[in-house]
Amino acid sequence: MTSTTNRSFLNRFLSVLERGGNALPHPATLFAMFAGAAIVISWVASLFNVSAVHPGTGEKVEVVNLMSQQGLHMIVTNMVTNFTGFAPLGTVLVALLGIGIAESSGLMSTGLRLLVISAPRKLLTFAIVFAGILSNTASEVGYVVLVPLGGMIFLAVGRNPIAGIAAAFAGVSGGYSANLLLGTIDPLLAGLSEEAANIIDPAYTVNPAANYYFMFVSTFFIATIGTWVTEKVIIPRLGTYTGDAQPEEIKKISPLEKRGLTWTFYGLLAIVLIIVWSVAPVESGFWQHLPGTGFMRDPETNGLLRSPFMSGIVALIFLIAGVLGIIYGFGAKTLKSNYDVINGMGKSMSTLGTYIVLVFFAAQFVAYFNWTNLGLIFAIKGANFIGALGLGRIPLMIALVLIAALINLVIGSASAKWAIMAPVFIPMFMLLGYSPEFTQLAYRVGDSVTNVIAPMMSYFAMIVAFIERYDKKAGIGTIIATMLPYSVVFLISWLVLLVIWILVGLPLGPGAGLFYVP
Repeated sequence: MTSTTNRSFLNRFLSVLERGGNALPHPATLFAMFAGAAIVISWVASLFNVSAVHPGTGEKVEVVNLMSQQGLHMIVTNMVTNFTGFAPLGTVLVALLGIGIAESSGLMSTGLRLLVISAPRKLLTFAIVFAGILSNTASEVGYVVLVPLGGMIFLAVGRNPIAGIAAAFAGVSGGYSANLLLGTIDPLLAGLSEEAANIIDPAYTVNPAANYYFMFVSTFFIATIGTWVTEKVIIPRLGTYTGDAQPEEIKKISPLEKRGLTWTFYGLLAIVLIIVWSVAPVESGFWQHLPGTGFMRDPETNGLLRSPFMSGIVALIFLIAGVLGIIYGFGAKTLKSNYDVINGMGKSMSTLGTYIVLVFFAAQFVAYFNWTNLGLIFAIKGANFIGALGLGRIPLMIALVLIAALINLVIGSASAKWAIMAPVFIPMFMLLGYSPEFTQLAYRVGDSVTNVIAPMMSYFAMIVAFIERYDKKAGIGTIIATMLPYSVVFLISWLVLLVIWILVGLPLGPGAGLFYVP
């Protein structure tokens, strides 16, 4: 009786949440509304002479009224450059051009298939979760390929296929802030973080690898935890599968695909050697005898942290993904000519129509918000208020993680949420002495853990369809009940890891520490 009552309450709660989320306008419309609100609020705030004293310079910061003649001129004359100069736009477009080649050639799907089917039976669940985390590098390929593949694999080995889908979904979506490789989300978030950091420090830069050390450790951490939840919680709860679905044959790697992967391995090896040669210190061992060693280092300091190599991460993602995709495609004969390569790049761009519209309005909102000084004033007053409360850095971090996790339930896009939150939280935390990279990381953790229970997540409906193959009565409540244990355990575990990271004082990534010193 109690169990039934609890389920009914959960379903009622989720139904209300779903209806509320569906009632929200499209994210692009939201940003257009936010941009209009920024203009109106700047006018109202100017009437009340809202201001603050910058703690770094001691200067008075006043609201800029965008409804004034000067403000309207700024809006009209900068609309195009707001859009074209928006940091995340170019980075995402360039990175996806290369990943589009790797995806269209079949390299991504074949690599994921090989990783899963070659894993020992005892490591099968771990392999699925681990592959899901790695698939984030290739944008949506994990949702489209690996999630249904997880169900097929579990069914083929006599286990409940819904558990296989859950394990893959947990890795792809719940493990979104973990990876061994940089993906399109890294430069995108870094660009937004840099724009927000420039409110306080115009010279501050955030490189796309700013959270890499934490992401690298989190990959194995979350894969292990996701495996434990699947084996100890999800599989016992779901029990033995009694549905009508019959096991499907998972295609083995064909001879042509093997040849493509072999060629890709040698291509990757060559690329790695070139990269090591390009960043190796001139005076280091074997490399000092090769002309041009270290050519991607900073030419003035010979350092790596502010080098062209770190600044060119997006270009490297494009080049590496594109070159390996071409090598695989011609090795596996999935690419016949240069037309196929260009078509693959075009296909990846064709999926970004709505994103480009969203970016246009997001760019206007970010620009208007920065012009008004509202973000800076709010950050100064917020920092003063929080500072007066005497909260330590750990409670502050936990609060930001929880806020991001809650907002994620109603706004699915990671970049859309961060475009709203970054101009507020990054300046605020900088004034309290915490780095933009630290604030970005706390956001990413919160954004990831509730992905698997967020009906507004763009691929949530697709997951419902995948589960309905095996359970015709399944719905949103089924997915939420199945995925909620992952969400709760990921949240607690990731917070523990973050706390340990803070207490030990480890860097978050290359050149990215925990604290900000003005």
